[in-house]
Amino acid sequence: MSRNSDTKRKIPPGILLIRSIRGKDWSLKSCRYMVLLITFIAYASYHASRKPSSIVKSVLYPDPLKASKGNPWPVGNVFIKEEFVRFDGNRVKNKGWYPFNGTDGTSKLGEIDVAFLACYSLGMYVAGHLGDTLDLRLFLTAGMIGSGIFVGLFGMGYFWNIHVFSFYLVMQMVAGLFQATGWPSVVAVMGNWFGKRKRGLIMGVWNAHTSVGNISGSLLAAGVLDYGWGWSFIVPGALIASSGVLVYLFLPAYPEDIGFDGANASSVNLDLVPQDGEAQIQKGTAVDVEKSSTLKQGSGSRKGIGLFEASSIPGVIPYALCLFFSKLVAYTFLFWLPFYLSQTEIGGEYVSVKSAGNLSTLFDVGGIFGGILAGYISDKLNARATTAASFMLAAIPSMLLYRIYGNISRTINIVVMMIAGLFVNGPYALITTAVSADLGTHSSLRGDSRALATVTAIIDGTGSVGAALGPLLTGFLSTKGWDSVFIMLMVGALIAALLLSRLVIAEITERTHKPIPSSHGQQTLEATASRPLLSNQS
Repeated sequence: MSRNSDTKRKIPPGILLIRSIRGKDWSLKSCRYMVLLITFIAYASYHASRKPSSIVKSVLYPDPLKASKGNPWPVGNVFIKEEFVRFDGNRVKNKGWYPFNGTDGTSKLGEIDVAFLACYSLGMYVAGHLGDTLDLRLFLTAGMIGSGIFVGLFGMGYFWNIHVFSFYLVMQMVAGLFQATGWPSVVAVMGNWFGKRKRGLIMGVWNAHTSVGNISGSLLAAGVLDYGWGWSFIVPGALIASSGVLVYLFLPAYPEDIGFDGANASSVNLDLVPQDGEAQIQKGTAVDVEKSSTLKQGSGSRKGIGLFEASSIPGVIPYALCLFFSKLVAYTFLFWLPFYLSQTEIGGEYVSVKSAGNLSTLFDVGGIFGGILAGYISDKLNARATTAASFMLAAIPSMLLYRIYGNISRTINIVVMMIAGLFVNGPYALITTAVSADLGTHSSLRGDSRALATVTAIIDGTGSVGAALGPLLTGFLSTKGWDSVFIMLMVGALIAALLLSRLVIAEITERTHKPIPSSHGQQTLEATASRPLLSNQS
């Protein structure tokens, strides 16, 4: 494998150290495993650092009205109105935290959620373009360390005894900007290293990092909650910062950075990328592609494309709008499910804040299976849009069942919650991973992966606007009753499915009325604009 001086400068220092110790290079397969592991850890830590705000909601705003229903186990007499009124602004356990413990407490909690997600979604568009033009490894490292600092500073408000709402609002806003660096970067790295064959399944398994991050973040935040709610932010903040150091030391953003051919470039050296169908190119363009690929010297010389050009790629806009409503549903559960569990009778009793945080992780366990199942089905059917739309439609009755029957017993609550998590997170995971990577290496780009981060940012950035809107509306609607919240979620899921209807019809039409695409099938796929997949994938 050939290397040049520019590429060598991009080799992560940790890999250089291991090379010097081992005395030889790693194989492509070993490097891919390493990329899988590091990007998994990286984005799991991103989600772990977003989870604390949902865990501490019931500590910052303990509902005093629960006293009217007696002393249910195990909360006991925590929710007593007299204690709430006598709150003097100091750090007193279970009496709330000013300014979140007033009558507008849930609204303020919703506002800090939307502040985080609004900055996250806006920053996503900029981060996607920067990710395609800058060194992804350094860009991702800076974002993770910055996120860790500002998540930790939010928690420091507890130790510094800060009761100014604007402080917490600003900390969440800046943290949201840094968090925007994560998703476009890790999807771009995965798209650079892995081809389209079985991409849905591979990325479905890999996307378990979202649920693993939510689970670990919940367990970490709930585990240290007894020592003060500030620790629930500081510990996950330290986790993402340390993971950023791991990224800096060991993550090669592009195969070219350590001397391999890119997965989306050419197939001249097929033994390096076995089984990758997209690496096969037509003979007439093989020379041109090979020549252009030799000009790429690692991540330092890449040029991204504009937002308008990326938006014009067939399928980007429909999936982006679908994700708007899909993330509205998913992030409402992410930010409000622990609070909902702590404020709702389950089997005639209320669970503690810590138990609610732990119980909410089962929603993400269902999400892990949902992401893998959606990826596997979409690979088998060669139908991303149909799979995503079907899951969103199935999410509607699952959420309805959870609202109606989830309070009967803890066992029923767990089972229905996991089913809802499977259908809610399945399409969300599919669109933000395999679909984004497919579109980012669309045939209109001639196999170049220069649009990966930009396309991912457009899709996930648009989705994140919905992710900001959902928790904000929940903060207001929850004061009128949780039924209105679930109606909002079910309507959102329905709209998400309907937005993919054109792509679903195109997929079904092609499958039922046309033969399976062969060597000339690429043109058919581009015409339908329904699946940005290459012909040999079927």
